[in-house]
Amino acid sequence: MGRPAVLLLALCAAGARGLYFHIGETEKRCFIEEIPDETMVIGNYRTQMWDKQKEVFLPSTPGLGMHVEVKDPEGKVVLSRQYGSEGRFTFTSHTPGDHQICLHSNSTRMALFAGGRLRVHLDIQVGEHANNYPEIAAKDKLTELQLRARQLLDQVEQIQKEQDYQRYREERFRLTSESTNQRVLWWSIAQTAILILTGVWQMRHLKSFFEAKKLV
Repeated sequence: MGRPAVLLLALCAAGARGLYFHIGETEKRCFIEEIPDETMVIGNYRTQMWDKQKEVFLPSTPGLGMHVEVKDPEGKVVLSRQYGSEGRFTFTSHTPGDHQICLHSNSTRMALFAGGRLRVHLDIQVGEHANNYPEIAAKDKLTELQLRARQLLDQVEQIQKEQDYQRYREERFRLTSESTNQRVLWWSIAQTAILILTGVWQMRHLKSFFEAKKLV
């Protein structure tokens, strides 16, 4: 497996993103997503294979698959599963922070297309944007007003999660700053002690030198 290329998505944790990228036969593409805890994430993707004769991207054959792996900020695997040429993956975060989402194709199938490229269209939805409200309204038989109230409640809940996550980040930053300041303080004390000891040693050495030369 080639070295994964990591892309950092600078984004607000609640929202929806759509993009596409190209990968080779053994290439792995990873994304970093900042996600609060207890937040649902849905990813939809579809693939297209480069046709050399027509010089255009065409829908991939059903036999081509994509492997999706998700790791939480502690490096624990949240999701690891093989999907088809297009699919949908879902997971819920349990630890706030940067989650790594990686995708790569099954190279045995791509080997049939020597030197071919694969285009992957990826859409990631986080928080209340991951909810399918028309489906919820049909299932729970909600009126338009009830559905709107449901959406507002979900948005308020997501905002609260985002605020909790920001407080978590601030706490981590404060602890890191305090730790760094403490290390700088101890290093300054160590430097001062070394300078004092060096000065004492030099003075004693010079005294011994002068005494040996009978200058004092």
